[in-house]
Amino acid sequence: MSRPERAAALPVSFFQRPVAEVAQDLLGRVLVSRLGGGLTAGRIVETEAYLGGADPASHAWRLRRTARNAALFGPAGTWYVYRSYGLHWCVNLVTAPADEGGAVLLRALEPVAGLELMHGRRGDVPERVLCAGPGRLAQALAITRAVDGRAAARATGLWLAEGEAVEAGRVEATPRIGITRAADWPLRFAEAGTRWASRRSQVQRMS
Repeated sequence: MSRPERAAALPVSFFQRPVAEVAQDLLGRVLVSRLGGGLTAGRIVETEAYLGGADPASHAWRLRRTARNAALFGPAGTWYVYRSYGLHWCVNLVTAPADEGGAVLLRALEPVAGLELMHGRRGDVPERVLCAGPGRLAQALAITRAVDGRAAARATGLWLAEGEAVEAGRVEATPRIGITRAADWPLRFAEAGTRWASRRSQVQRMS
């Protein structure tokens, strides 16, 4: 995608579906940011689904609401951004059904635009790890708590472009990473064979 900022944006209806379905369909789409004084973009290659109130690993477990997780209970197609271990921002997309707290964590991108800006924010790191991990991609695209609760739309400066969805046969599922509860649930999705994912692990090919 040579001009991601001109590609059609994903409609709100895209996010008005079950979270695991959205998490898989986000693979191949392009995250575009005009935050931080310039345009950066990356093709999504890895996501994780968090199922909301029924998911012990979700911030919405048992539908408990706090000031920190309020955006999780907002409308589908909005951002939920939180600080991980007090260090890194992590960016999620809220999905339907409404008020159930389902969200997709964006775990890794293949950089496609604004690489010089990304390096300026991330330092002298190999290109492969510019956006390999939730905190890294947020830093590379200048994503902070400022977009928490806002719509994924051009007007907010952070949105999703159509891109080209990864075919179902090239989507791999694994357990989620870095959690202790429901750690065996296969809700991490990655494009098969990508070199841009946060890490490699044993996978189950989706049919």
